[in-house]
Amino acid sequence: MIPLTLHEIALAVGGTVHGAPAPGPTVTGPVVIDARDVTPGALFVAAAGERGDGHDLAARAYAFGACAVLGTRAVEGPCVVVDEIVSALTDLAMFVRDMLDLVVIGVTGSVGKTTTKDLLAQILEREAPTVATAGSDGDEIGLPLTILRADRWTRYLVLEMGAARQGDITHLAWVARPQFGLVLNIGPAHLLTLGGIIGVARAKAELVRALPPAGEGGLAFLNADDAAVASMAGATSAGVVSYGREADASVRADGVTVDGEGRASFILHTPSGAAAVRLGLPGEHQVGNALAAASVADVLGVTTRRIAARLSAAAPRSPNRFQLVERADGITVIDDACHANPVSMRAALRTLATMSAGRRTIAVLGEMTGQAGDAARHHAAVGQLAAELGVAILVVIGTGEGPDALSEAARRAGVATHTLPRRRDAVALLRNMLRPADVVLVKASGEIGLSAVATALWNPRS
Repeated sequence: MIPLTLHEIALAVGGTVHGAPAPGPTVTGPVVIDARDVTPGALFVAAAGERGDGHDLAARAYAFGACAVLGTRAVEGPCVVVDEIVSALTDLAMFVRDMLDLVVIGVTGSVGKTTTKDLLAQILEREAPTVATAGSDGDEIGLPLTILRADRWTRYLVLEMGAARQGDITHLAWVARPQFGLVLNIGPAHLLTLGGIIGVARAKAELVRALPPAGEGGLAFLNADDAAVASMAGATSAGVVSYGREADASVRADGVTVDGEGRASFILHTPSGAAAVRLGLPGEHQVGNALAAASVADVLGVTTRRIAARLSAAAPRSPNRFQLVERADGITVIDDACHANPVSMRAALRTLATMSAGRRTIAVLGEMTGQAGDAARHHAAVGQLAAELGVAILVVIGTGEGPDALSEAARRAGVATHTLPRRRDAVALLRNMLRPADVVLVKASGEIGLSAVATALWNPRS
């Protein structure tokens, strides 16, 4: 963050300083909400959460070098006391945002936000100092914390913007004021809270509606392959750049092929030229994410050759998103258990199938949450697809309408299916079942916690 005294922070957030005479210590480090992330000069945000009250960790934060605490009550040390933490973080982020000369890029969509954000950051950071959302932390707390990582040298700010309810992205855009808005796709995610697929589209369109007009530099980057996204051109006063595999897209891919490791190659076409790309990230669906990142980079003046080279060299940055571990015994374990909806589940299973090359495939699947009244139908379709793709063994973890429908559909279609209520049961089963050269996919919505299964399988029992 840019250096700010404690009293300057207090003025920005409407808080009261305790434990330090004016102007107070200067925050020169990051703003952090986890005491484990404290470094010298940091501002520790003492938020209350499921794991406890951050105020109780203030002494630890000071011991690790925090120069001040932001909280809702005074602690023993320099601090700013506010009425509400999230509002204070928002105010501080907006204060810092207004002091910096940034190109702010908002990224949203039902699937692929985190990967696209990571790809774009890996292109832009070679051009100028770039700050991007860590992981998928694109909510009302994560977005302000990301903005606060920017300093006077930062040029590009790449922000993931998620939506669980109508108005979420409008709020995030109000805080960040993006000039560019990148919309990836519309799919069945958060159906319960967003009001069906129409509600999902309406929520994602909030980003393009919030952009400045074309005459003021606003640009909406829209997926030409997704009709719902493409139609957002009529919902914004910003300029529009299209990307996708459609022939008339401004940035497009030709000659897409997928190798035996599931990695896609294609010719990238931009208004500036053409160049070959071979992605290191598995899955044909990554082509769309790469094109989305390329469309923004092209407008920012990165040459097509450099974009292609950086896409080809890009590596996974965020955990639990098709994270591969190759065991010494030849077994491949894939952790893709951060998020799941019908679109991402289909993409993951198809990528598993392309990676098989004669190897036995095992899918360890859990519930896709937030599917409202369509849960049984969507889960059954996943079970049917597993059969069509030739998945050898399906392990379904959990109980309820979704997992039950998934198991039943796969079993009826001829897949060897095991249904287990608990994660630890699945680990025991799989450890006894696995044999060299197997490929194992672990996928479910993040709250199901199946990443723990993948982690357990990464290391064979001694």
